[in-house]
Amino acid sequence: MLSALTALSAALLPAHAAADEHIVGGSPVSVSDHPWVVALASRDRYGEARSGQFCGGALVGPDTVVTAAHCVSPEVLGRNADDPGDLTVIAGRDDLGRDAGREVAVREVRINPGYDPATNAGDLAVLTLTESLPADDAIRVAGAGHPGYTPGTEALVHGWGDTTGSGGYENLLRAAGVRMLADDDCARAYEAVGGGFDAESMVCAAAPQGGQDACQGDSGGPLVAAGALVGLVSWGNGCGDPAYPGVYTRGSLIAELLDQEGRVSD
Repeated sequence: MLSALTALSAALLPAHAAADEHIVGGSPVSVSDHPWVVALASRDRYGEARSGQFCGGALVGPDTVVTAAHCVSPEVLGRNADDPGDLTVIAGRDDLGRDAGREVAVREVRINPGYDPATNAGDLAVLTLTESLPADDAIRVAGAGHPGYTPGTEALVHGWGDTTGSGGYENLLRAAGVRMLADDDCARAYEAVGGGFDAESMVCAAAPQGGQDACQGDSGGPLVAAGALVGLVSWGNGCGDPAYPGVYTRGSLIAELLDQEGRVSD
């Protein structure tokens, strides 16, 4: 998995190698079982291949999707977030090569005011859709103290794309099994990497022996544990390297921002 900063340069690659992070070592899953998993797409920016997908997101309310802030940066989206352009959320589509499900335009993008692109802290954006999706498809967000954050808890990270860590993109939605890590363990792993680990806005997860992780193209995709959204794919170092766990935007930060905006949260 690339750091969010390095991944931004991938926005300039062709559509088949579009930006940010994807699933390594996982298995195909169906959106019928995970209806809150959505794809972010821009055909103007990334072309028709794979429905123009470039990042992931999670449906947390009928008209509300959360994703990583760096997914809607000018470097990745190709425009300022205050003008979403053709930014679209795709729901109900397992295979990005088909036209199942719904494509819903994004009406408004709100980037977390505390987001720091230099350190990846607070890597969160809230998207408001032009049309509502089924309320029952939304996932609840894990607030502070939720059992999903307990170290060792099994979790799933979801996304479309690079299954090898070297540009092996696929059309099918996949999920990889990981375990939640203690904040101290994550802080030690990233002590000398990037901006370091910020426990206030980040959480870590990894497979104990490595080999399963998010990777290029999955940024903004959901990490789910104990039935709730505990994180969004944000950054890391490599894909599936046991020495460097995946770093996610912490779900409790998402819940806090949604509460401030009067939206649905746990």
